[in-house]
Amino acid sequence: MTENPTPVILTELTADGVMLLTLNRPERHNAWTLEMELLYNELFDRAEQDPGVRAVVLTGAGRGFCPGMDMSVLDGASSGARPWPTDQLPPRTRPMSFPKPVVAAINGACAGIGFNQALMCDVRFAVPQAKFAAAFSARGLVAEDGVSWILPRLVGYGNAADLLLSSRRITGTEALAMGLVNYLAEPDDLLPAALAYATELARTASPYAMSLIKRQLVDDQARTFTESRDRAAALLATAKRALDYREGVRSFIERRQPEFAGLVEAVPEPGEDGAESAETSEPAETSA
Repeated sequence: MTENPTPVILTELTADGVMLLTLNRPERHNAWTLEMELLYNELFDRAEQDPGVRAVVLTGAGRGFCPGMDMSVLDGASSGARPWPTDQLPPRTRPMSFPKPVVAAINGACAGIGFNQALMCDVRFAVPQAKFAAAFSARGLVAEDGVSWILPRLVGYGNAADLLLSSRRITGTEALAMGLVNYLAEPDDLLPAALAYATELARTASPYAMSLIKRQLVDDQARTFTESRDRAAALLATAKRALDYREGVRSFIERRQPEFAGLVEAVPEPGEDGAESAETSEPAETSA
């Protein structure tokens, strides 16, 4: 009997409910393959269904994060010999529809689809020496996976146009300055810092509230301020029906760590089960 090869993505769940996903093709600097893409989506699906997972940290093994599609895959796709089965795969935007926080720990080269997946995460940590590139124009491609929607919202139109049109590389230091990443850390400190951030979310933030906020962050991009305000009022009524609201207030009043349950079901739309019209009594003491 032969042993199974090492998986192309490693998983580890911490005691605090942080799932560490490590892209694991270090000999190829974690270049993307079809096998990796299928497993990536499967692992996010599993993590979404597991209430024990409260946050995800995504990183790469070795010296790279992900430099894009493996060149053998690109060669086969460009020649038509091995076309990429785009009609058989879900969109490469899984972290954005994932109802729990996703933190990227970008430890090296981050380009192409690796660049895209980093943008799909909610928060990004990087080393100063990391190399970022939206290398689409240099390959005769367009900005894939909705990157032309996300990138201007992170770095502004001018910076987005510069990065997408030129395919030029920037360092983690420049990425921080333009708002592409949130935090910088030295190589030895990068993963511990990202894990510590995700652990703090897992310990102190309501999984239910975070799932609602993630929805707001994406959906409100297409709304006016007034529409966003009104939507927030409807979501607030939904949130007040959940147990996390009561626990959040009680833990504040009692000056203790909150004990939120894991996310066990999809977040209802406002209006379901009378959520928009629901009235709940306000606690006498709150932080807001």
